[in-house]
Amino acid sequence: MNKKLLYGIALLLALAAPFFLYPVFLMKVLCFALFACAFNLLIGYTGLLSFGHAAFFGGAGYITGYALKGMGLPTEIGILAGMAFAALVGLVMGGLAIRRQGIYFTMITLALAQMLFFVFLQAPFTGGEDGLQGVPRGRLLGMLDLSNDTTMYFVVLAIVIAAFALIVRIIHSPFGQVLKAVKENEPRAISLGYDVDRYKLLAFVLSAALSGLAGATKTIVLGFETLTDAHWTMSGLVVLMTLVGGLGTIVGPVVGAIVIIALENKLGDLGNGLARITSIEWFNTLGDSVTIVTGLIFIICVLAFRRGIVGEIAARIRPASRH
Repeated sequence: MNKKLLYGIALLLALAAPFFLYPVFLMKVLCFALFACAFNLLIGYTGLLSFGHAAFFGGAGYITGYALKGMGLPTEIGILAGMAFAALVGLVMGGLAIRRQGIYFTMITLALAQMLFFVFLQAPFTGGEDGLQGVPRGRLLGMLDLSNDTTMYFVVLAIVIAAFALIVRIIHSPFGQVLKAVKENEPRAISLGYDVDRYKLLAFVLSAALSGLAGATKTIVLGFETLTDAHWTMSGLVVLMTLVGGLGTIVGPVVGAIVIIALENKLGDLGNGLARITSIEWFNTLGDSVTIVTGLIFIICVLAFRRGIVGEIAARIRPASRH
């Protein structure tokens, strides 16, 4: 099926979704889908595994929340401030980590992100363990009242579509082709005269800024920001989303985010429904076992669907299309 047709169908479904499903849940899915796509730009197309992306996601959320609540800035300025903070942290973190490869790169990003986590834990404006509460949505450009969930949904959808289009443009640009070359064969890219470290650093900063956009938007949607978003487990969660959906695929991270967030939010309801149908009381506890179910899905994907959901589907469609 034509890709443009698939994108068109997905857009129509997204436009109709808030009239059938809870808008806040949908917005949360969109924010994590953007976060996963931003992370995939780094690991899927550049080959760099970062365990520090929670710093960008949570840090931008805190900065945006403080800008809106503590400083009374307009919503769009708050989002830009969160993105700028994430990009700056990404520049510093990437500058320190980019000279290392493999597990050393990953561990440096993890260590730096955890240092930032403890800064957020102690900083007075973050609210510590209680988090930053009561963040107002405000008005976009002084006109759109974002307190209405449906209006807010369409604003978030527009932000995510614009960011997704930017990621697609980056991937298919000459810059994106160099990133793919670096991932496939870094020594050869160096021999061709490319400044590999500069390309990797720019990819890291772009990924950080887009992750910050996702975190800033999520804070405005939910009205609060907590330490959970800045903890290393959030970095692990976005890795899981990307692997489940399909590493190095354009829409794979979106699918992975939908699967994981839907499980986190709807597994309890599914368990209660199964308990009513089967009269097995154990199903009522399914909502408390989200991490176990998520872990099982990860194990199954690693063992049976190593290319992720979208990757496996694409691999099966290609041979069929040749006949």
